[in-house]
Amino acid sequence: MPRTSALPESPRTTRRLVGLAGAAVVSALVGSFLTSPAAQAAAPQLKVDLGTTTGAVMHGANGALYGLSDDGVPGDSVVAPLHLKTIAQKAPDGAQHPNGDALVVQSQYARTGGGDNLIYMQDIYANWPYENLGLSDYLTKVDTMVRKVAARPDAGTFVWVPFNEPDGNWYTGLGSSDATTYANALSSFKSDWTTVYDKIRSIIPDARIAGPNETHYDPRLMGDFYPWAKANDVLPDITTWHELDPGSLAHFESNLAAYRTIETDAGISPRPVNINEYADRRDLSVPGQMVQWMSMFERNKVDADLAYWDIAGNLDDNVAQTNIPNGNWWLMRWYAGLSGQTAKVTPPQANTTDTLQGIASLDTGRKQAQVLLGGGTSGSADTVIQHIPSSFGRKVNISVERTAWSGYEGGAPAPKVLARSTYAVAADGSVTVPLTGLDPMSAYRITVNPAGTGSPTAASVPWSASYEAESAAITGGTVYSQGSVSNAYGYATSGTKDVGSLNQPTSKVAFTVKVPRTGTYDLDVFYGNQSGAPATQTLTVDGGAAQTLTYGPTLNWTYRATARASVSLTAGSHTIALAKGTNEVTLDKVDLTAASTAQTLYPAAYTDVTGTPTYGYSASGITGAGSLTLDSADSAIFDVYAPNDGYYTVHTDYSSDGTGTLALDGATAVTLASTRGKVTDKCSRVYLSAGNNRITAAASGSTTLTLRDLRIAATGDTKGVTAYQAEDATLAGTAVVTSDTWASGGKYVGYIGNGADNTLTFKVDAASAGRYVMNVRYANNQVSGSGNYNTNVVSRAARIGVNGTDRTVMFRNNYSWNNYWDLPVPVTLSAGTNTITLANATAYAPNVDRITVAPLTG
Repeated sequence: MPRTSALPESPRTTRRLVGLAGAAVVSALVGSFLTSPAAQAAAPQLKVDLGTTTGAVMHGANGALYGLSDDGVPGDSVVAPLHLKTIAQKAPDGAQHPNGDALVVQSQYARTGGGDNLIYMQDIYANWPYENLGLSDYLTKVDTMVRKVAARPDAGTFVWVPFNEPDGNWYTGLGSSDATTYANALSSFKSDWTTVYDKIRSIIPDARIAGPNETHYDPRLMGDFYPWAKANDVLPDITTWHELDPGSLAHFESNLAAYRTIETDAGISPRPVNINEYADRRDLSVPGQMVQWMSMFERNKVDADLAYWDIAGNLDDNVAQTNIPNGNWWLMRWYAGLSGQTAKVTPPQANTTDTLQGIASLDTGRKQAQVLLGGGTSGSADTVIQHIPSSFGRKVNISVERTAWSGYEGGAPAPKVLARSTYAVAADGSVTVPLTGLDPMSAYRITVNPAGTGSPTAASVPWSASYEAESAAITGGTVYSQGSVSNAYGYATSGTKDVGSLNQPTSKVAFTVKVPRTGTYDLDVFYGNQSGAPATQTLTVDGGAAQTLTYGPTLNWTYRATARASVSLTAGSHTIALAKGTNEVTLDKVDLTAASTAQTLYPAAYTDVTGTPTYGYSASGITGAGSLTLDSADSAIFDVYAPNDGYYTVHTDYSSDGTGTLALDGATAVTLASTRGKVTDKCSRVYLSAGNNRITAAASGSTTLTLRDLRIAATGDTKGVTAYQAEDATLAGTAVVTSDTWASGGKYVGYIGNGADNTLTFKVDAASAGRYVMNVRYANNQVSGSGNYNTNVVSRAARIGVNGTDRTVMFRNNYSWNNYWDLPVPVTLSAGTNTITLANATAYAPNVDRITVAPLTG
């Protein structure tokens, strides 16, 4: 696994990834066809041949190394939609990290539909490189962990990885250029591989074993190891190695081909391949970078797990908070939603780092084709979709969406719809989709389906522009170079530069912006804050009245999050200045977007489904995506984003001959009455939690329920939400009230737990019995150890009892004891007064600021 410490900011000059400051970042579909042959020749083309399919969609690249840290971290609502095929976690009771135990996370992994769980067996050890206490010591540990799994009914779920990066651990001579040193290391590795292999199989005879798991593809080792392993009956069942180099995008296919040749020459049946650590740090969280890796692995039909560069429990830098996705999570969600067969994709440049790449799928049953693309390209590009099946008809509806980079810690809304259009399919079965204003850090989805009567509603794209901090007027700050091709292990940064050292009383960054019209604009500031507490800056427009912008802590100075402010601007140019307040932040860029109250539309035809629903395209509807028809054996799950906790107006466009339901967390939120077949708009007020919410639609009894889309209001309100401050609750044992200016009431309660009697108890009133959402506002900055790589954050547990029924809830580390996050906990309350207690008999629970309680519907 990647074992490097957080890299310091470096002043090196590196290649920019985006255009000049002030350039508007807007992508749009500019027409059904390009207007001239000259325009066609000017734009690079990504070609998709739907007539040439390349196998069933594998979804292999959504794997994660230490992506799960505890049962519930990250939350089910962000894990389940990704349909993870593989994860890699530490050995049971391993000391390498404080969390991520393969057996601890298995329950969540199983209930969210997970596949294989790879056990990094050497992570039983505490140090890196692993302390070498002799093979006998290791064998004792191997025996214990394998027997613990052998006793489980799901033992076949686990895959054993006996050695991790052996060329860097215990057998460093495997990387030596000296022939004798290499031969001695190889002999030791072969001997120990055989001993451990046989030990595993002696306990679980049909155990699946993976290896050799080197830091990179080594043709010398692979050529020596595999023929020997076959001759000695110790072949890995799954072949693994790591791809962690910027050159991986250029060389992986040749590596894979070389390995397959070794198999063929040795008479070895093809092994499944799992690249169980992949991607550079500068790639993670960036949709435009990750689509390049994902397309490569999907095209070659191998599994792959994202590398563990930073912290466990955030899906390898793809989840901002426990239930809040960032921009790249949405790319992973798109990828998980591909169905049917993959189709041949020809990019402008094959196997070339930082260039436009793509994945395509065709599902003839759904009559739906999708293209995911992005990477390294600004300006324009054409997507040429060839051989559209005749079953789609002579006209198709096409939508174009964009998921943008939101930083590692920036919550990202549902992807923005850039265009919805009806296309006439050319005589040769093709359409050309021209895209303009492409952003290299973004990924895009193009969806194609038959067109019905009517036309889809045109997309409304708010004006938006990005401004780089390094191009602004800087006082008392320093420009640093960050992640790039030449510094791939640095953190992702817009433009590969940021402004840090803003620690002087006069420190200020002033952006010159220009807006097209008078109105209200959302200002999103991309920042890092390693001060250990919230920080503030003073925001002014043209030197006018100041407002305070607050920045929550982040993992480090370059681990990007976003903070939002609202500014009123007249048409024309302005100076927006951010000046030092309390503590220090690093600034990357600001995005300025015209404020919008438009609803977010979620087409039913794009949902996760169970059963065998049918897809219909007789009418285009609002989104142009058609409709989805469910019977009692079917369901459809919408992934709905909420920017904040609160009540949202939910519109359901549907028709039915009976009743149906919309449910959240297993509780019915909306009942859909019979419409006698007429399309109806059902309007409901539903409490949604900040981040992703999984809304399940289902038909009741013999009902046939036809869904078109859900439409969700842009913002929520908190009318009907009741807050209870922790300092006003009942404290027992060591639990104590402490002052903190960052807490909502100026106080919080700490020292809950670490003994059964140390509790915090709330009395909560409910007007009626039923499902409620309780948000626990908490702080937790516990870490364990100070190793030379990764930050070993620790989740804290609280046993939450509601009227005598309790459950354990895990609270992720949030970087500071003065920083407070809200974690939603569904609870069932009785009418009248309810008793809710937080406790932990064996360890400390998080500090608690307050709880809020809201009925599921209002």
